[in-house]
Amino acid sequence: MSYVKSLKCTICQKEYDKDSGFFTCPDCGEKGILDVIYDYGQIKKVFNQGFLRENRDYSIWRYLPLLPVEKDHISKTLRVGWSPLLKSNKAVSIFPCKALYFKDDGQNPTQSLKDRASVIAAVKALESGYDTISCSSTGNAASSLAGNASRLGLKTVIFVPKRAPIGKLSQLLAFGARVFKVDGDYKAAYNLSKKAIEHYGWYNRNAAVNPYLIEGKKTVALEIAEQLDFKVTDWVIVSVGDGCTIGGVYKGFYDLLQLQMISHIPKIIGVQSIGCKPFFDAFHESRALEEVEELTIADSIAVGIPRNPVKGMNAVRLSYGTFVAVSDQEILEAMTELGKTEGIFAEPAAACSYAGYIRAIKEQIIKANESVCVIITGNGLKDTVNALKQFKEPILLKDNLEDLIKYINFRNEEEVNE
Repeated sequence: MSYVKSLKCTICQKEYDKDSGFFTCPDCGEKGILDVIYDYGQIKKVFNQGFLRENRDYSIWRYLPLLPVEKDHISKTLRVGWSPLLKSNKAVSIFPCKALYFKDDGQNPTQSLKDRASVIAAVKALESGYDTISCSSTGNAASSLAGNASRLGLKTVIFVPKRAPIGKLSQLLAFGARVFKVDGDYKAAYNLSKKAIEHYGWYNRNAAVNPYLIEGKKTVALEIAEQLDFKVTDWVIVSVGDGCTIGGVYKGFYDLLQLQMISHIPKIIGVQSIGCKPFFDAFHESRALEEVEELTIADSIAVGIPRNPVKGMNAVRLSYGTFVAVSDQEILEAMTELGKTEGIFAEPAAACSYAGYIRAIKEQIIKANESVCVIITGNGLKDTVNALKQFKEPILLKDNLEDLIKYINFRNEEEVNE
C-alpha cells in the first residue's frame, strides 16, 4: 500500500488530498509545486534496516513504502536503481579528503539517474489510466522516459531543443518515441510541451511540475545511505539544472532522518556551469532566481529558467550546503580525470559534479577530515561529440612494427618534454 498522506504546496504550505489530481497548487500557480507528504509513523512499522536486509529486490522498489505508487505494475518495469557506490582508489589522493565515493548512476537502464523519475512516471500513468506520456527534455529525461514507458506498453511524445545530443536522440528513436525537435532552447521546448500536454491530455512527465518524480529521484540518496551502512558522508555533490534532482537528493535523506535511520542529512553542494548558473547567482546574491542564457556544453543542466527553484534551493539551504560554479574546461578536464583515475565515463553534466568537488577542495569548502559522495548522473556515451573535444584522435598506422616503435618513442619523448 502507498503511505502517502497528502500533497503540500512548497510556497503557501496548503495541503491537498493525495487523490486530488493536482500537480501544482491552484492558489500559487505553476510555481507552487507540491511536495509528497508521508505517514512516517506507519512507515516505521514496516520499513527499517531489518526489512532491507531481508529484501532481495535490488532496484528502487526495495523502497516501495517510501514511494507514491502501488505494487500492481512494478514487476513489469525495467530494473532501475541500485547503481554501484564506488570508493575512490586514486582521485582521493590527488584531491584529498577523508573518504571519497562515486555513485555511478550512468549504469541505470538508459544510462542516467533520470530513470528513477521516469519509471515512477510510467507506473503512475498506468495507475491513472493513461496510454501516452509526454515531456520536454535536454535529452536524458526524454530517453529515460521513452525506454521505461515502452517497457510498459505506453506511448511517448517528446519535445527536445535543437541542440539535443545525437546519442540521446538515437535512444529516443530506438525506444519508439514520437520526437519533436523545437527550434530554440530548453525554454522553448518546455513551453511547447506544456501547451501540447494541456491540449491533448497526455500524462505530464515534466519533473518540475509532476511532484511524484522527485520521489523517484530521491532513491539515489536512499541507496547511498544503505550502501554506506547508514553512516552517511559529510557532503554529497550533484550537478544542477531544473533543481529536481538535487531536491530529490535532499528528500531521500530527509525521509531517512524522519525514520531515525541516519544521524544527519549530509551537506549538499549543487554544481552548475559558469555558462548557466541561475541557482549559484541567486544563492550567493541572496535573491530570487532570474533567467540566464544557456551557454554550456553540459546540455543536461543547461536550464536558463529552473522550473523547480524552491525545492532546488531548499536542498542546499536546509542541508547547510552551498552552490559552486565551474567552467566548461573544468568539466572536460574532470571527464578526463574520472576516466583515467577511476574508470568512470561521465557525460559533461555528470562530470560537472566531480569538477565541483575539485573546486570545493581547492576553495577549502570541503576540509581534509570530511567525507564526500559525488553523484555521477549520466554515462559519457550520451554525448560523445563533446567527449571527443577533450581527447586526441588515435593515429593511423600501417601494419609495421618499426613504425609503431618509432611513434611510441616519439610520444614518450613528447610527454617528458610536456
